[in-house]
Amino acid sequence: MNPALAQLFPMLLIFGVMYFMLIRPQMKQQKDLARMQAALKKNDEVVTAGGMHGTVVNVKDAVITLRVADNVRIDVDRSAVSRRVKEGGE
Repeated sequence: MNPALAQLFPMLLIFGVMYFMLIRPQMKQQKDLARMQAALKKNDEVVTAGGMHGTVVNVKDAVITLRVADNVRIDVDRSAVSRRVKEGGE
């Protein structure tokens, strides 16, 4: 085996392991989050990145309106939603 290739092999192996253990799962998680944010609809119960719990009452292009208490509504950016607690129906 060529000595230069023998030195390069461990680096390629490390990169391959890093790709499959770190990079690929993180890319999948980002895609899943983007898919969930795009699919938000009225009556979904969500949690924002800041920890605010609310129910979606209106969906616009980049902004959604959350009901966080009786007669209290806030507008948040769609990308601020970190997870859906419960899927609601219309």
